[in-house]
Amino acid sequence: MKSTLDQIEDIKKNGYTIDFGTIFNYAFENYKKIALYSGLIILVFSVIMAVLVMGVAVTYYGVQALSKDFIQNLENQKLTYLEQLFSVAFLSAFAALLAPFGAGFLKMADCADKDEEFNVSTMFTYYKAPYFSQLFTMTLIIGLISNAISVAIDSLGIILLGNAISIFISFFTFLAVPLVVFGKLNAIDAIKSSLIIVSKNPFLIFALFVTGFVGSVIGVFGCCIGIIFTVVFNSSITYATYFAIFSEEEKKDAIDSIGQSDLE
Repeated sequence: MKSTLDQIEDIKKNGYTIDFGTIFNYAFENYKKIALYSGLIILVFSVIMAVLVMGVAVTYYGVQALSKDFIQNLENQKLTYLEQLFSVAFLSAFAALLAPFGAGFLKMADCADKDEEFNVSTMFTYYKAPYFSQLFTMTLIIGLISNAISVAIDSLGIILLGNAISIFISFFTFLAVPLVVFGKLNAIDAIKSSLIIVSKNPFLIFALFVTGFVGSVIGVFGCCIGIIFTVVFNSSITYATYFAIFSEEEKKDAIDSIGQSDLE
């Protein structure tokens, strides 16, 4: 069987064909298997993170850090260029540290798809070598670029454009994480490969990207806390999209192998 990079080269030359309806149905069936368990994990994790953030805030700013006025003043405070650089670096590094945890939902989706048991430890699968360093590096690179551009544009007062560019970057790196955890690629190759895959079928991938996002936030409209049970839908969409593309490539490899055997 061809390596992931070899398959990427084939995609670069010949493209690929996937079906939106098939992927959506596949993702939805997968989502139903992991929604409840993942939602409970997100709820517990959110509570722990909230307590930690409040604890740090109170330690540095005192009890007033919990007041509404303090939060509003902090939001309205204009940061210096040095503070903006620190903010970009901190947010990017924080996201990079959480990247393996987020990738754990893909592992959960994979276990559900294969009818394998999953539990809380599944969420920390990718904090081990060699995945952690690659996921951390990849997310840090994307985060630094995205946040730096967004902050630079926001400082000019064009807030919507900054947000649009961040979404644009997220779209083209849509498959970077599964390329690391399932494709065994390093950080740089995963980013480049995601760009190639998305650019070969941008409209369909964009439709899946938007569907994953909308499906993730739809819980807000019913009951705000419901989002913790819908946010993982994006993981199912990402998982289904990745395997739809590479299953198609494996089929092509099998056909090519049969053809070569017949010629021999």
